[in-house]
Amino acid sequence: MQPLIDNARTFGQRPEEFAKLAAGQSPQVLFITCSDSRVVPALITGARPGELFELRTAGNIVPPYASEHPTSEAATIEYAVEVLGVRDIVVCGHSHCGAVGALVRGDDLTAVPAVRDWLASATPRPAVAAEDPEVAEGVQSHVLTQLLRLRSYPCVERRVKEDQLALHAWYYEVHTGAVRTHRPQTDTFEAL
Repeated sequence: MQPLIDNARTFGQRPEEFAKLAAGQSPQVLFITCSDSRVVPALITGARPGELFELRTAGNIVPPYASEHPTSEAATIEYAVEVLGVRDIVVCGHSHCGAVGALVRGDDLTAVPAVRDWLASATPRPAVAAEDPEVAEGVQSHVLTQLLRLRSYPCVERRVKEDQLALHAWYYEVHTGAVRTHRPQTDTFEAL
């Protein structure tokens, strides 16, 4: 913890670098990814403060849209699309994902009931082999499922139809740093 505290103490000693951020934000991209500490959106993309709007959830899950019982995730997506006017949304899964790995393997999650219930209610189990420690195929399938779910959000559906919003599926390899994007033409994940 101490290195984090030390950096936080010196971080605010450059106010001229941050003054313009007080005027507001206008990110062009909503980046939806996992809460995993090995996935750092700004590091992966090179984004500076104010350039990337982030939504981080266990397993980069986009929950089903429900206007009568809105979720924090739905509110974040709606705000990014309707208020900030983002032009792109990236759903980025990653190798070695604990959430997707638990789904693929059918792990017993009784010791972590909130995690168990979040995974069970928020996403279907990917139908792939459980032997791969990277869970690459499972994560890639999972990312595409989340992208489909994202399309069901009214604000996203409308903006996509108006050609005002593009959706992207990415897969990040934590062990290599490589990023792959889904190519609908070939239904494969290829290097960016």
